[in-house]
Amino acid sequence: MQFFYLLISLLVVASDQALKFFIVNNYQLGETHQVIPHVFSLTYIQNEGAAWNILPGQMGLFYLISAIAIVVCLYYLLRKNFNSKIFSSGVALVLGGIIGNLIDRIHLKYVIDMIQVDFIHFNIFNIADSAITIGIIMVFIYLLFLDESEKNNA
Repeated sequence: MQFFYLLISLLVVASDQALKFFIVNNYQLGETHQVIPHVFSLTYIQNEGAAWNILPGQMGLFYLISAIAIVVCLYYLLRKNFNSKIFSSGVALVLGGIIGNLIDRIHLKYVIDMIQVDFIHFNIFNIADSAITIGIIMVFIYLLFLDESEKNNA
């Protein structure tokens, strides 16, 4: 079953890197194209920081945090005595997102962002960021609502 979760991580990395490759090869920096008018656009930007461009240029810190997070995610994914599909899927999404952004940081020294939500004012992000966010939400749902019920049913 662990292979399935590693496959989820691999799919996140592959889709994230594929969209980034498309954007870099078809957009100029700062260029925007509406995909669904007033809902969703693609805008090519380069983010030298973390989420919301905080701590720009702190690559050493991002490498360290990413390495620790990857080890923690792999630990939870490879444990054979852990059976929650919600928790494991969430961790797999986080792992894929971390690796997707780490590839950019190592290769480019910045992260390529492109997804822009037009109906609210929100920062531009990428597939890796989305996977990390959704994965963390899934882990929190498990920890807050399901962890105790699974222990009580065991």
